[in-house]
Amino acid sequence: MARLHFLKSGLQTTIQDLGRHGVQDLGIPINGAMDKASAKLANQLVGNSDDSPVLEITLLGPKIQFEGQCQIAITGATLSAEINGVATSQFKTININHGDVLSFGKPIAGCRAYLAINGKWDIQSWLGSFSASATHTAQTTPDSIIVKDQILEIIRDKEQPIITISETERPSLSNETPIRVYPGSEFNAFSNVEKESFFGDRFSIGQDSNRMGYRLKEALKGYTKKQEVISSGVIPGTVQIVNSGQPIVLMADAQTTGGYPRIANVSSADLDRLAQFKPGDTVRFELINFSS
Repeated sequence: MARLHFLKSGLQTTIQDLGRHGVQDLGIPINGAMDKASAKLANQLVGNSDDSPVLEITLLGPKIQFEGQCQIAITGATLSAEINGVATSQFKTININHGDVLSFGKPIAGCRAYLAINGKWDIQSWLGSFSASATHTAQTTPDSIIVKDQILEIIRDKEQPIITISETERPSLSNETPIRVYPGSEFNAFSNVEKESFFGDRFSIGQDSNRMGYRLKEALKGYTKKQEVISSGVIPGTVQIVNSGQPIVLMADAQTTGGYPRIANVSSADLDRLAQFKPGDTVRFELINFSS
């Protein structure tokens, strides 16, 4: 058994896996890691299955003291991770000794880091997932939103060989490359001017963005309010345009239905990359060319 004692909780540290599937008809969000590619890589580095829980660490990380030996891996955003005050590697299997302290410092690149620990996590699941639920957390996933002085217990698995993922194989943290999208259900309800603005302009991610959705500050040029849409199904990656003409990109904790027109849907690979954008970053969109 290994134990993690959270001396500090960090800004927003939660337990996530690949999500809560098959219950969206009940109005329950999918949840799960915002950057699933990075979460999977972290688990692979410590020998866990892809859908094992991980810690999702947002911008300002926790401070964790380990009791017992274990193996960990950190992927995703570069948040100046240190072990016992010494900078440590990411995208690599790391052996942890009893008493080691893992901490995080200044965010360098990206928004969310992922910490995997080899073994089985002794935590409560809900509807087939360990992911922190967006609502009624105390009743549904009481272990999954990390607080100061919380203790997590891990039943260690077989020790893994040390693996390192080369820089060329790591997911990109660049926010310069466009986010690729497919046409949304109401794509043809938008004028050419509105579409040209959506694909030609840069949009700033607002400060009120979160795991439910990224609110973009700028409105589409030439936007005119559309007819009301009957509330219909939405998923993470759906881009809705609200009455002000501003886009909202739905993220992992998004609701399951919405009534705003859906101009686009972000590709799953680029949704992982978008999860590493932070408030203040700018984003531009590119329509996927099916003929290429």
